[in-house]
Amino acid sequence: MNSGTATEDAGTLPAEEPGARRPGRGRWPLVVWAVLVLASALLALVRLDGLDAPPPRVPGSPSARAAELLTRGMPRVGTEQVMLAFDSPVLRASDEPYRDAVLDTARALTARPAVGGALPVPEQPGQDLHHAYLLLGVNGDQRQRQRDMPVLRDEARRAAAHASRGRVTVSLVGLTAVVSELNRGDIDDLRRAETVTVPLALLLLTVGLGSLGSALVPLLVAGAGVAVGVGALSLLSLATDVDTLMLAVTTTVGFGLGLDYALLVLVRYRRARTEGATPTAAVAHASATAGRAVRWCALAVLLASAALLAVPLVYVRTMGLAALIATGVTYAAAATLLPRVLPRVDPLLGWGTLPGRRGRPSPPASAGWASWARRLMRSPWPFLLAALAVLALATAPALGLRLWMGIDRPALAHSDAGRGMARMERDRIAGGSVVALPHAGTAGPVDTTALTEKLRTDPRVAFTAAFDNGKDLTVLVIVQRVPADSEDSAALVRDVRSSAEHTLSRGHPVFVGGASAALIDLRAALLAALRRAVPLVLAVSFVLLVAVFRSVLIPFKAIAMNLLSIAAALGLLTAWSPGGEVDNVIPLLAFTIVFGLSMDYEVFLVHAITEHYRGTGDSREAVAHGLSRTARPISLAAGAMAVVFAGLLTAGRQDIRQLGFAVSVAVLLDATLIRIVVVPTLMRLMGHRNWWFPAPLARFLPPVRAARPTGGHPYGQEPQGVPNSRTYERV
Repeated sequence: MNSGTATEDAGTLPAEEPGARRPGRGRWPLVVWAVLVLASALLALVRLDGLDAPPPRVPGSPSARAAELLTRGMPRVGTEQVMLAFDSPVLRASDEPYRDAVLDTARALTARPAVGGALPVPEQPGQDLHHAYLLLGVNGDQRQRQRDMPVLRDEARRAAAHASRGRVTVSLVGLTAVVSELNRGDIDDLRRAETVTVPLALLLLTVGLGSLGSALVPLLVAGAGVAVGVGALSLLSLATDVDTLMLAVTTTVGFGLGLDYALLVLVRYRRARTEGATPTAAVAHASATAGRAVRWCALAVLLASAALLAVPLVYVRTMGLAALIATGVTYAAAATLLPRVLPRVDPLLGWGTLPGRRGRPSPPASAGWASWARRLMRSPWPFLLAALAVLALATAPALGLRLWMGIDRPALAHSDAGRGMARMERDRIAGGSVVALPHAGTAGPVDTTALTEKLRTDPRVAFTAAFDNGKDLTVLVIVQRVPADSEDSAALVRDVRSSAEHTLSRGHPVFVGGASAALIDLRAALLAALRRAVPLVLAVSFVLLVAVFRSVLIPFKAIAMNLLSIAAALGLLTAWSPGGEVDNVIPLLAFTIVFGLSMDYEVFLVHAITEHYRGTGDSREAVAHGLSRTARPISLAAGAMAVVFAGLLTAGRQDIRQLGFAVSVAVLLDATLIRIVVVPTLMRLMGHRNWWFPAPLARFLPPVRAARPTGGHPYGQEPQGVPNSRTYERV
């Protein structure tokens, strides 16, 4: 490509004035970042050691309302009902030492303030003779219960072992206990992913950049951003709850974006150095060109993340807040830390150069990418149709996608709660539900006879018991035979609600609680959040892109391409997942993360194309030039991002593996088929119409600064041996 064309990639800076400050000068930012990283590490050690899991309950839902009524009106039934599953290899449940162990355990636990009461579960047909069960009511909010569960479990073990001389063991099983067990695995999964992704990312960057010294720079900048992001979470934990989901989003998104932003600036810096710029001038040029594109990329992700804060679900808001923190900190690292680091480590960038790359300068646009761009411009239709066909085939399996909200049993197989749950399900005592029935006005206890009789004949129900507090609340406890996360359990909850409405007086309020009802409400809330979050993110992104590119078609095309990459990734995820079952939270998580990352590549590519078009007026040439200039850094950044999320495939939990698969596949599809084929060919076919913008809308935006030709070296200097080139300068 001709270096005399007007483009963001060859954009220029005015000649450096004596005494003017350059982005690469000044040590204070380095000192500040060093202090922030150190302080963040210390804070994380102190504050993030015992993170809780995201709360599985939805505030304001019917199951949450039932829990509130029980906490206030029937504390012995408890805010949450958990099961104590007893077992002995030598004693039967009818043996006296076994009965003593169950009784002593009940006494020990009910003496604790968090426990309301205990209810023995009658022996069921087919139950193992060495098993016994006790339903326990535990009070307190979600966070408090998560902290109490390990204490109650340990106390139950001690009491049972002491009374039976070690012959009876006990497991504590419940929704909070299961979530707590998975939470401990989350931290291990993140650490395991880091040990895999960091070496792989380093290898990929070394191959892509040609030297180990260059590869270490984005890794160190991204690592600093992640460290400070985790430190910000630590500070946030002083004011509000911080859970493992927020930590996972902050570390993975922060590391991925940190690599992205640092790579885009580093590639531009190295190109300027190859073209003869001094380190100081090169970093100034990279900050003014790639740095400006990175700023728009970060703003797109920030706005998309901020849109999630408007969704009335804590689960979604925590994701949005974590993404905001990660994006803000990583952008700050790319904008303030990287420009100070590059000139200082410039002599080390060539350290560890790969064989065959030594002494070979990096061209402004590689011959391979330039040739590919020219080929696309000559024959856009065959490439466009072929890429769309591949993406359509990848999307097709999504038609069979089955959303699933349940318990990951393989991940729990070796945990105490997992073993207890397996025994319960074999004995067909799989969990408990409660029906909270407030008294109608001044009326007495609610008559549950008809409802109880109907439930006792239901094959999904093992046991029922009714209680009344003598004031304002009647409670029906149901021990069910079907697992809490099964379709049969969801159907049972729906049938209980329907039966209660028919057997009780008309209009009587009915609130069903327990693990099954909580999972149903969480699934419904996540689907509602997805329906609300998608339009918000799309609207915010559209407005931003209109402001950036002064175009209507480019934002529409960008949003369509982002949705296409997400749909294709979900299709491949459906084909990859057994039975096509995808965890209910994955579509929302994947949409949030992938949409922001895809917008990064879109802004970087189209920004380069637009700047060239505004300087030359040649749409075809602008598309070819922008593609050839940005294809390499986009491909390398996407590869690094895919490696980061592919590391989650080593996790023990199914939902984390699915997230890693979906995001890594989406990023690869986006950076290859979509950004390298579909977007350039579409822009080639639309020609000048890409930048059509209604005049009435233009009045609401500041005028576009025109480009004019200017003499002088593109980096504000005239180094020895580098001829003047006719370039363009934004004024």
